[in-house]
Amino acid sequence: MIQNGTLVTVNGKHAAETNGYHLESTSEGGIHKNGHLIDDETKIKMISHHFRQIMQILGLDLNDDSLKDTPDRVAKMYVKEAFSGLNPNNKPDISLFENSYHYNEMLVEKNITLYSYCEHHFVPIIGKAHVAYLSSGRVIGLSKINRIVQYYGRRPQVQERLTEQIATALKKALNTDDVAVVIDAAHLCVASRGICDVNSTTVTSHYSGKFKDVEVKKEFLSYIK
Repeated sequence: MIQNGTLVTVNGKHAAETNGYHLESTSEGGIHKNGHLIDDETKIKMISHHFRQIMQILGLDLNDDSLKDTPDRVAKMYVKEAFSGLNPNNKPDISLFENSYHYNEMLVEKNITLYSYCEHHFVPIIGKAHVAYLSSGRVIGLSKINRIVQYYGRRPQVQERLTEQIATALKKALNTDDVAVVIDAAHLCVASRGICDVNSTTVTSHYSGKFKDVEVKKEFLSYIK
């Protein structure tokens, strides 16, 4: 549980408890199943408290005019922007429309801007997502595809999981297995630290349904070259 902002262990299990919320250590994809039960304002206060301590440990002067509000800025950015995809309340509502124009070819939404964060180092992942599907009778509002990518990107992530989460969400929303996802992204954990390689990128993909067919896959890849 958290006591005075400190995580402790209860009966051999990590747990967090604050303001009446108790978070067991059960998780899905690294996320506490009940983590969203802590309201945003409480999260911001707790993160600000701990980030202030990190800055002080690093030797920064929190009385400096430029630094004094940084803990609050970072906390708000984490909760409201960078990691807003951890809160299921922020999951986008999906609007589907009848395919009244009988469009039966592939739809590709490419070059979707992707920002995420490496869950191992908490530094940015920056790249592009390319998504395609074949309609099963209904079509999705185009911006909703971007919002699905954004929702799952705004979490501490590994790119492989992110690719699968986007594909799964699209298949469920569109009621079809005919979905393809490709992500090409630079990881600042590789570019800005460690090996410091600023040229390499990571490509991951998911193909299901008709996209497992060689010719269909080839058509999709020709659009995103």
